[in-house]
Parts: sequence; structure tokens; C-alpha cells
Amino acid sequence: MIGRYDGLLQGVLNPSVMLSPLTNEEAVLSSKIEGTQATVDEVLEQEAGMIKEGKKFHDIQEIINYRKALLSAQKVIEEEHPISLYLTRELHKILLDSVRGQDKNPGEFRKEQNWIGSPGCKMENATFIPPNPMQLDLFLENWEKYVAGTDIDVLIQAAIVHAQFELLHPFKDGNGRIGRILIPLFLFQKKALSKPMFYLSSYLESNREEYYQKLKGISQDNDWNSWIEFFLKATMQQAEDNGLKIKNIMRLYEEMKSKIQDATHSRYVIQILDALFFRPIFKATDFTARTGIAKATSLRYLRQLKDSGILRELSAGSGSKGTVFCFPDLLNIAEGKKAF
Repeated sequence: MIGRYDGLLQGVLNPSVMLSPLTNEEAVLSSKIEGTQATVDEVLEQEAGMIKEGKKFHDIQEIINYRKALLSAQKVIEEEHPISLYLTRELHKILLDSVRGQDKNPGEFRKEQNWIGSPGCKMENATFIPPNPMQLDLFLENWEKYVAGTDIDVLIQAAIVHAQFELLHPFKDGNGRIGRILIPLFLFQKKALSKPMFYLSSYLESNREEYYQKLKGISQDNDWNSWIEFFLKATMQQAEDNGLKIKNIMRLYEEMKSKIQDATHSRYVIQILDALFFRPIFKATDFTARTGIAKATSLRYLRQLKDSGILRELSAGSGSKGTVFCFPDLLNIAEGKKAF
């Protein structure tokens, strides 16, 4: 089975192909598989001061938590500290802060039996029952050793790391979120990625039933080959999708150089361009600070960019509340559809 993917393994490990264009997008997609409904633009709108309320606010907070956890773990790994049980617990605390599962002992491995099944089902009707708490510590120690070690191939090892974690289901809640964030972090630790921004959640969301069936096949029939094949296919498809998205973003970047120059006749084209690509939804004051251009001049450029159709105004400024703009072309690529 492994031989069928020899070429794939070389291609998808190219960091330039596997980088995600927006850190928020990784968080959005990872949360989406568990029912969180928020888009990249909504997260950026929240950060630009366009406050969401109710469930949408909590969905966005969950996404912000994911990004915070990812960047926090990246720093730990960059300091040559490998993924550990301690780090996993710390990530769990961050992910569950003030969101779903905050009352389920964040940062603590479970001390009681849990199971997976339809909402409200009893254990005898469960579709999957993880190891009991008395065995859990030993299994987790073995998992930690495997994460620190080296196997036949980094992608195959990543597949096993993820599956083992999900089958152990060590937390009372949030196991899916932790299991998915561990994939890019593990690949980053193994230096298969230059940044831990690769995500599989879009593919897993689109193939949710098969994903659960392949994991179930491990526990019921010890069918690791089918799971690994599924994981490699997911990696290949997602890497191709990411690569296409990055090419579209790079093409847009080049196209915008001349468009911004035509619209503004500015000598600050690259500063303006980089600011738009760094944060495609932003307040006018943030744009001024990020570009380092004088306030009056930067506001004039924003008006010119809006008049030329490069930017759209999402929220008019009033009093101390600044105007919020968006860069639709980049957001549409990030969302994979015409969102604006």
C-alpha cells in the first residue's frame, strides 16, 4: 500500500505547497467539522471591531482560541520542545477557554469512562468506547513516546498519531479539536512544514462519514491500512487545494501592484499591498499604523482604493469608531467562493 504513494509523499511535503494563506482559515475549518459556523471574514470583522453577538460570538471565540493555541504550540516547538502530554493539556486549556466544553475540566485528562454515540445514548448503545481511565495513563505515555520517535515515513506517522489520539479520547470534551491541531504541529515538529499551517479539516468535513468509519475500522478490525490510505489521500487532496489557492493569491498579489499604482499613484505601493494581504478586513487606523504612512495620506489612499473598487467599506466610521474596509478579492480566494 505504501508504494502507491511514494510520489505523493515527496510532493506534499514541500512547505511552499502546504502553507495555508490565512491562519484564521485553518481555525475556521477545524472548528467547522464540529458544528461551528463562522467564516474567515467574520473572524476578521470581529477583530476589526464589528462585534458579533450570541452563538456567532462564541463560534468566533472558538476559532480565535484555536489560532492562539496553534501559535502558542509553534513557539514551544521552535524552542526544540517536542509535543508532549503537558503541551497537549495546555493546548486543551486554551481551546476550551470560554467556549464549548469549558465546564469539562479543560487541561485535565478524564478520570471517568466516556463513549461516543448519538446524543444522550447510554454506554451499552455507544458506537465506540475508549479505554477505561485505569488504562489511560499507560496508553498516553506510549503515545507520547511514539510522537517523539521516528517511524517509516512522517505522513504515515502523522496518520497514526492522529488516530491513536482520537481512539484514546483522553479528554471529556474537545478531543476532535485537539486531534486535528496535532496534525500540523506534528508535521512542523518533524520539519515537514516550515509553519504549522497545513490543515486537513476541509477534507475531513467533506468526507465526515468515511473519516469516522475508517477510525472505527481500526478499533473494530485493527484495519490500519485503510485508515492510513484515507489519511494519505486526504493529505494529497488538501495539499493540491492549498497549492492552487496559494498560486491564486500570488497571482492576485502581482496583479494588484499595477492596480494600486494606477489608483493611488503612490510611492508606497508595496507597503499598501502588504498591509492589504496581511489583514484583508481592517480599520482605517490599523491601515495607517501598519503602513507607516502619514494619517492624512493613508486616508486619501483608502478613499482612492475604495473608489477604484479594490476595497469595499463594511462599516462607516462615526465618533471614535473607525471605518472598516475589506479587500474582497483576497477574501473570495480564502473562502473558496464569492463571499463579497
